[in-house]
Amino acid sequence: MPNTHPATEVDVAIVGAGPIGLIFANALARRGVSAMLIDRQSREALEAPASDGREIALTRASQQILERLDVWPRIPESERARMRGAKVFDGESLFAMQIAPGGAQDASLGCLVPNHVIRGAAFSALASLEQAEAGKILWRDESELERFVAGDDSVEITLAGGERVRSRLLVAADGRFSATRRAMGIPAHTYQHGQHMLVCRMNHEYAHDQTAWEWFGHGQTLALLPVDTHCSSVVLTLSPSEMEAQLALSQTAFEADIARRFDHRLGAMTKAEPNADAHRYPLASVYAERFVGRRQALLGDAAVGMHPVTAHGFNLGVEGLWRLTGLIGDARAASRDIASPPLLSRYQRDQRLATGPLFAATMAIVGLYTDDRRRAQWLRKAVLRAGDAAWPVRRLIASHLTRAID
Repeated sequence: MPNTHPATEVDVAIVGAGPIGLIFANALARRGVSAMLIDRQSREALEAPASDGREIALTRASQQILERLDVWPRIPESERARMRGAKVFDGESLFAMQIAPGGAQDASLGCLVPNHVIRGAAFSALASLEQAEAGKILWRDESELERFVAGDDSVEITLAGGERVRSRLLVAADGRFSATRRAMGIPAHTYQHGQHMLVCRMNHEYAHDQTAWEWFGHGQTLALLPVDTHCSSVVLTLSPSEMEAQLALSQTAFEADIARRFDHRLGAMTKAEPNADAHRYPLASVYAERFVGRRQALLGDAAVGMHPVTAHGFNLGVEGLWRLTGLIGDARAASRDIASPPLLSRYQRDQRLATGPLFAATMAIVGLYTDDRRRAQWLRKAVLRAGDAAWPVRRLIASHLTRAID
């Protein structure tokens, strides 16, 4: 029998209750816009997410947005690792391009926070707001979108259990391999990099100076993200077959091998959590051909899934949700349609301008620094030295990381 119950009404339906979806619902509620979060996971799992090994480098702008949404205060000081600068190495050379913030001596490029800590803080902030903004935040956890039809005035949604939902706008925030984006009929350029990334916290004998390392070696890419004086998050990128061999090593052999890969520059290295497995992820980059459709929009990795080498992905997602929230909130305040074609076109234009150049630059960097041919090796050494000599290049990189929101 057909479902005869009236449809649940909501302003914005968000598929995906990851950090971007949670923060977006938070921002909308503060502008008087109701939101429904649809996710396959239970609320209990979303409230206490397990560690996935990833560290997120938050820019100053992201920190300011999270501060305004009561997320930043919920991140413990002990989980915030200041990043004073960055160094980019090539091969075994001791030369490194230095990237540092301008201004005060104690300024930093950003702040490193574990991904699962951000997710927990985003959930906590939203749960607290939910009590104050009754009716503005609706949950459909352990659920998923089954089908939808976009009309002139609304999107008619049917959930897997049969519930009908009517929203003004449908937003896909379900990751770079978004099923919702595919259902919207929005193509995406997907780049499989043919490599896997390993992430693991390691203690090291010698202290670092709260500086991130990006080290492009032959056949591998290494990153070191400062957590504490003698602890860092290690990121190792290898081919799938080499990664299999790496993960098959005993703990002692694994620790010795990581120290060797870093040329023993930090002395002996040991796992910060001896009994914890390293986390492994296949590397893929995604850029959607469109960010909007008829009463539809893409957010976060569903729109742009960045390679992690430049640490921009999450920050672009936060800035994008803030941009879309501003447009929707202003439209609501002026009693205008919150998902009109001009509004969505404005969002798409601004978000593509913000992400397109960075995505292209990141893909160029990945292409250059994963090419082990002699000509490419010579070129990247030249690029590093040119970047270090030309202070505007370094300043441009640093200013993007340290700029504030409007």
